[in-house]
Amino acid sequence: MKVLITGGTGAIGRQLVGHLTMSGHEVVVLSRHPDRKSAGFPESVRVVGWDAETADGWGDEVNSSQAIVNFAGAPLPGDGFLPARWTEAKRSLIIDSRVSAGRAVVQAISQATQRPQLVLQASAVGYYGPNPPGEVDEGSPPGDDFLSRVTIAWEESTRQVEALGVRQVVARTGIVLDPKAGALLRLLLPFKLFVGGPMGTGRQVMSWIHPDDEIAALTFLLEQPQASGAYNLTAPRPVTNRQFSDTLGKVLRRPSWFPIPGVALRLAFGEVATTVLDGQRAVPARLSQLGFSFRFPDLEPALRDLLD
Repeated sequence: MKVLITGGTGAIGRQLVGHLTMSGHEVVVLSRHPDRKSAGFPESVRVVGWDAETADGWGDEVNSSQAIVNFAGAPLPGDGFLPARWTEAKRSLIIDSRVSAGRAVVQAISQATQRPQLVLQASAVGYYGPNPPGEVDEGSPPGDDFLSRVTIAWEESTRQVEALGVRQVVARTGIVLDPKAGALLRLLLPFKLFVGGPMGTGRQVMSWIHPDDEIAALTFLLEQPQASGAYNLTAPRPVTNRQFSDTLGKVLRRPSWFPIPGVALRLAFGEVATTVLDGQRAVPARLSQLGFSFRFPDLEPALRDLLD
């Protein structure tokens, strides 16, 4: 099938592009910087420019596409190694970049003479809010903090495609354990320096997923004609932050005895500290019901595969 991908230059997007290409799919990546960002993609991948706000210049690509994957949006913690505070300008960028890109996708589909079968819309388990009680599955209600509002707006940005006869599939992803990006990268350095440990109380739950399972689940949802609605993309056995820290220390052969006080993180990074001090015990109920099988359901084998 032909797949259009927005936000394909991010960590997950690049891996998905490579996997789909190797699986024989035709992939077109939409990028605001098609020349600068095209390096590193397989030769068969076309990179097409877009402004992330309208269908201008790329809308015709929709006519021959079977699916659109919408990953577009400014990164939450920031682009650098250390998180960046959520200023008012940053908050607006985080939400507006997602809403504008989603609206552009809807506009392109509404103008298409031949519409795709589905839109795979990115989201996150932050949808459920900070530290909801018990397990949360796809039927659980949303939270009311900033991250919840971001994910709600992100999901709603492409909801209108359903009225156009196109399935919307929402991927609410947990923490992707990528040693080269994101949360795991930020955790590795202190452990390697023998100062690793839990963050805050350590009781917050981390709903995680191995990158291979993330890409396999996204591909599964793209190829599964029965898929529609929201799916949690998280391993079936989430852990507390303390359990994660102890397991990471064990795999790295480093101690996990140096807790980082939550108040220090909040003073240093402000509200963005919620990304590590709060969590959700999200479980992939609908994904499992659909027949998806995880290669890495448990944390220690997943970390050993990534770090050994």
